[in-house]
Amino acid sequence: MKFIESLKNVWKIEELRNRIIVTLGLLLVYRFGAQVVLPGIDASQLAGLADSTDSGILGLLNAFTGGAFANASVFALGIMPYISASIVVQLMGIAIPYLQKLQKEGASGQKKINQITRWLTIAICLLQAPGYLASLPALGIPQSAFLLGTGFLFYFSSVTILVTGTIFAMWLGERITDKGIGNGISLLIMVGIIARLPAAFLQNAATRLEGNNVMLILFELVLWFAIILGAILLVMAVRKIAVQYARRTASGGYEKSLEAGSRQYIPLKLNASGVMPIIFAQAIMFVPSLIGGSSFLKETTAGAWMQTNFADIFGFWYNLLSALLIIVFTYFYTAITVPTNKMADDLKRSGGFIPGIRPGAETSEYLDKIMSQITLPGSIFLALIAVFPAFIVKLMGVQQGWALFFGGTSLIILVGVAIDTMQQVNSYLLNRHYDGLMKTGKNRKAVA
Repeated sequence: MKFIESLKNVWKIEELRNRIIVTLGLLLVYRFGAQVVLPGIDASQLAGLADSTDSGILGLLNAFTGGAFANASVFALGIMPYISASIVVQLMGIAIPYLQKLQKEGASGQKKINQITRWLTIAICLLQAPGYLASLPALGIPQSAFLLGTGFLFYFSSVTILVTGTIFAMWLGERITDKGIGNGISLLIMVGIIARLPAAFLQNAATRLEGNNVMLILFELVLWFAIILGAILLVMAVRKIAVQYARRTASGGYEKSLEAGSRQYIPLKLNASGVMPIIFAQAIMFVPSLIGGSSFLKETTAGAWMQTNFADIFGFWYNLLSALLIIVFTYFYTAITVPTNKMADDLKRSGGFIPGIRPGAETSEYLDKIMSQITLPGSIFLALIAVFPAFIVKLMGVQQGWALFFGGTSLIILVGVAIDTMQQVNSYLLNRHYDGLMKTGKNRKAVA
C-alpha cells in the first residue's frame, strides 16, 4: 500500500509527471522505429533472418536492439555504435593529452567530447552498416526479398538510412536525458532488452507445458528472481571508508579535537566497472572463432576445435575464457575509472582525512589497496552472473533466448538502469517532501 501511495505521489508532481510522459513518448517512437523495415526489403520474407538470430551471438546482438536486428529495421544497428564510440573515447582519454585536457575543462570540455563521440559514432556506423547489409543473404533472407536488388542504389540508400537511424536513436536518448528522466541511452537499451523478454519467456513456457513441467516453470521464475536479487546486491554494494573533516573555528584555524569534525564516508563500489568488463570480454570472444576459421587454421584440427568451442556462447570453453577475461577487465577498467590519486588530493584540499592514515600519498595507497581487495570478489561475482545462462541451459535445458535473461549483460543492464531510474524518481519525491520509492514511512505534506 505504501508503494502504491508513492506511485500516486509521483503523479502529483507536475514536473515529474511531464518528464515521465515525455520519456514514455520518446521510447514509444524508438520501439515503433524498430518495426519499420528498410526500404527495398520484403517484410514478409524475414522469417529466415529471425530464425538465425534467435540464439547465439547474433541473438545477443538482436536482444540489445530490441529485435530491430532481426527485423532488418531502420534501427537495426541500434544505439550500440554510440556505446562503442563512447568506450573508445573514454579509453583514448587515458593516453591522448588533448582529451585529458578536455576532461578537466568542465561543461565546455564535455561538450567537445560529446561532439567527438558523435562523429566517431557516424564513422563506426559507416563501417558496420555495409557489413550488416552484406550478411543479410547469409543470415536467411532470400534474394527475392530484395525488391530493388542488391546493387549500388540499395546499398547507398540503406547505409544512409541505417546511419541516420542510429543518429536519430542517439538524439532520442539525449532528449530523454534532457527532457525526460534518467539516462536516455541506457533506457533505450533497457527497453530493447525488455521487448524481447515476454516472447522468450512464453516460448520457454510453451516447451515446458508440452512436457507437463509446470513446477519447473515456477522454479525457473523463483531462480530468476534470486539472480535479479544477486545482481541488485552486486550493483549497490559499497565499502564505506570513514572520513573526518576538521571544523573551522571563528578565528579561521582548525579545532584539534577529532570529535569536533563531522564524520562522512567515501563509498567504494564493489563493482565499480559496471557492465563494461562483460562488454569487453564479449568483444574479445569473437576473436578465437575468427582465428579458427582463418585460412591458416581452417583445415587444421586446432582450427576446427576453436570454431566448434568458441562459436557456442553456452559452451564450456567459451564461458571459461569469458569468465577469466571478465575478471581481468574488471581490474583494468576499475584502475582507469577510479582515480585514487585524485580522490586523495581532493580529500586533502577539503581538509578531510581517513583516521589513522596520513593525507596525500599514503591515503592514495590505502584507497588503492582497499579497491584491490574488494575488486576481486566483485569481479568473481560478476563473472559468475555473466556465465550463469550457460549453466541453466546445460543443466536445466532452458531455452537459449530465455536463458539470456538469467545473467550476463542483459540482466546487469536491466538492474542498473532500473535502480538509476528509481533513484532519479526518488530524488524528485524527497525534494517535494514525499517519501521516495526506496523509502518507507508516512507521507509528508507537499511544499507548494
